[in-house]
Amino acid sequence: MLHGIDVSAYQSSFDTDGVDFVIVKATEGRSYINPRMAAQVSRARDAGCVVGFYHFLWPDNIKAQAEYFVGKAGEKKGDLLACDWERNGEGSHASNAQKDQFIKEVKRLRPSHRVVLYTNRDFWLNVDTTSYAGDGLWIADYVTAGKPRIEADWRFHQYTDTPLDKNVADFASKDALSKWAVID
Repeated sequence: MLHGIDVSAYQSSFDTDGVDFVIVKATEGRSYINPRMAAQVSRARDAGCVVGFYHFLWPDNIKAQAEYFVGKAGEKKGDLLACDWERNGEGSHASNAQKDQFIKEVKRLRPSHRVVLYTNRDFWLNVDTTSYAGDGLWIADYVTAGKPRIEADWRFHQYTDTPLDKNVADFASKDALSKWAVID
């Protein structure tokens, strides 16, 4: 198991000791960009971490959101891309069809990048009806690292948000994750 973190604008700094990957919030909807993204990505790359970017998905304008996300997220070969699918601040969420459409559109726009779905256990078990997670599932379930309470195969597991979002990845080594992240 590899260890990683995911960060957003709320984390002005973070420690990379013992961290193999860092997934940075890039965008949300069609207008928000993480003002700390460049510094966070630089810190992760300087530490030799595999880097990923995520987009917080809102309902509607799915194609425009996908274009906005890929226009702001890094384009380095091997960077991971993720769709964050959960309830927004207004209590609504993108539909299953919209979630699937977003992932497929990002994959179309960035065919050389892996695109994964981030969602929590409740959404996966009670909201998701398609089980489509692109290239892999990133599941949030705050239990023992690497033991999410789901039947589905997963690639990443967010197991706590204290003091920040910590994750494990189901890869034998950082090199294995790096190789998986590249689509030729």
